Amino acid sequence: MKEFITTPNAPAPIGPYNQAVMVKDTLYISGQTPIDPSTGELVKGDVKKEAEQCMKNLKAILEASGMTFENVVKTSIFLKDMHQFSKVNEVYGSYFNADTAPARETVEVANLPMFVNVEISMIAVK
Repeated sequence: MKEFITTPNAPAPIGPYNQAVMVKDTLYISGQTPIDPSTGELVKGDVKKEAEQCMKNLKAILEASGMTFENVVKTSIFLKDMHQFSKVNEVYGSYFNADTAPARETVEVANLPMFVNVEISMIAVK
């Protein structure tokens, strides 16, 4: 059985999907872009600021499901420009302990929704 996780502390979906879906003890979080949920506006300009907003959105969804970044087992990072990898990695890494960090892939893509520079999704387990 699926449980749909929603929180006003993360952006509302911009399409036919949910912020997250819980199946048993596994949480699947949809890709988060740098939308500030308090304003509905994109955080633009600096990829580090964009990555920070993505991580804040992910944190809000984790919290709404009773989890933290310690529960995350897998992440996917989508970048518009792989030359920005180190900047995004710096922000991303500040949310995890290097010894217990989740599995991850980072992929460069041609474009992302609303032409943002970064999108991050996660899978977490209770």
